Amino acid sequence: MGGAAPALCGARAITAAIFSAPFAYSAVKKTSIALSIAMAALLLLAGCREDMQVQPRINPLRISDFYGDSRSARPLVDGTIARGQLRNDSYFYTGMVGKDPGNEMPFPVTREVLQRGRERFNIFCAPCHSELGDGNGMVVQRGYRRPPSYHIDRLRNAPLGHFYDVISNGFGVMPDYAAQVPPHDRWAIVAYIRALQLSQNAPASLVPAGTALPPALPSSVLPNNFVAAQPRKIEEQEPLEKK
Repeated sequence: MGGAAPALCGARAITAAIFSAPFAYSAVKKTSIALSIAMAALLLLAGCREDMQVQPRINPLRISDFYGDSRSARPLVDGTIARGQLRNDSYFYTGMVGKDPGNEMPFPVTREVLQRGRERFNIFCAPCHSELGDGNGMVVQRGYRRPPSYHIDRLRNAPLGHFYDVISNGFGVMPDYAAQVPPHDRWAIVAYIRALQLSQNAPASLVPAGTALPPALPSSVLPNNFVAAQPRKIEEQEPLEKK
């Protein structure tokens, strides 16, 4: 770019001299000369073009002589926290109280929270766990290893933080869903899992007084392959590998 500026200035000076000179040039002649000079200046500028692929920058992971360790990619400064990533509420982001899973929701459970949890559960969890939570999802029916039912005693009594931890970090053959499901949605799923467990195992004492329970469906109207979502014994459930 350094050589282009003098050339451009020279072109302007020549053009100014032609139009101010006391010669009897016709208007057409002056215009032709000016255009020729402008074209020459453009050619000079084009020769100084800098392509984007050769910008004066360092490509990722390239060597650099500027730093003592010769690395162009620099580590984060100690103590640096990205905006919105403070995560000062340890329980909200881990579900753990010390080394043990907690058993409280970090925010109130409302109808909206349960609706969000059901929506996220049916998207990310139901393919394996099924919408009933009995572990007989469509992926399992196609050959994937069956997870334990949410309705066995072990998982009905599991603390809420256990489910959050499994969603965040995976368990056995189940991968983690930390990248797909943000923390608030994980807790919404946990709340819905607890509601799902209660729906299949709620004691009659929780039914409001005066509420008429629907009668059980007669076996004659049930399909031949119907299996009620009854909890199986723990020993019948093959546990997943430990972490």
